[in-house]
Amino acid sequence: MSTAYVFPGQGAQFVGMGKDLYDNNPEAKAYFEKANEILGFRITDLMFAGTDEDLKQTRVTQPAIFIHSVIKAMCLENFKPDMVAGHSLGEFSALVAAKAISFEDGLKLVYARAMAMQKACELEASTMAAVLGLEDEKVAEICATVDSGVVVPANYNCPGQLVISGSIDGVNKACELLKAAGAKRALVLQVGGAFHSPLMEPARVELEKAINETPFNEPICAIYQNVNAKAVTQVSEIKSNLIAQLTAPVKWTQSVREMVANGATDFIECGPGNVLQGLVKKIHKEANTSAA
Repeated sequence: MSTAYVFPGQGAQFVGMGKDLYDNNPEAKAYFEKANEILGFRITDLMFAGTDEDLKQTRVTQPAIFIHSVIKAMCLENFKPDMVAGHSLGEFSALVAAKAISFEDGLKLVYARAMAMQKACELEASTMAAVLGLEDEKVAEICATVDSGVVVPANYNCPGQLVISGSIDGVNKACELLKAAGAKRALVLQVGGAFHSPLMEPARVELEKAINETPFNEPICAIYQNVNAKAVTQVSEIKSNLIAQLTAPVKWTQSVREMVANGATDFIECGPGNVLQGLVKKIHKEANTSAA
């Protein structure tokens, strides 16, 4: 029996996230205040009492989810993960929880990532779409046939649920083709850009510099990274996978299957929401899932 801690990505945010921790745990409060100091604005005000619109801004969403997830992990008694993984942004939370990077450096990287992604989104109109009810291979095959604009698989969330990403023309065309091929739904999402696609290349270049300037340590347990869905402990490989992550798909289905194959029986979601618990159950029905 092994325990995997999993950390959510963008989309898990909600107004009021983390307030109970801030109010009831002095150690957590100190970390929240340190985050405000590092960012140069009171992100806690937006997290605890902002609007949904405030929290939807990438420059707020990503650090807010990271801060909440990591502080939750840091304040757990007997936090001894056998393995960790994070969905997209959540990979940074997982790395801090596994002591591969410090809280301070993790937050600086996440904020740099958010700002770089925001800039990349402004360079070209782009979007993402959720595709339900088709096999992953079929979705990838159809994306490869689209000749108007860029479109690629971006998030392998669970069997029968895949998100595609790319230019507006490319995604719209792919949605038409996917519906014609039998998808139950191919729904364009309200997001500001094409995350995990080649259109994030300018952000990848910017983030690479920041990652290479950040000190990393060997983690206390294996991290299953989005890019290769394999157990990784070597610092050089962790860094190269983290850099590649912005333009490559999130292999969440594959990561969970690999963790199960390596003995994971219990999956504990650490962060806002319960999205990952639902995805883990859809990937492996026998898994025990809970919230930190």
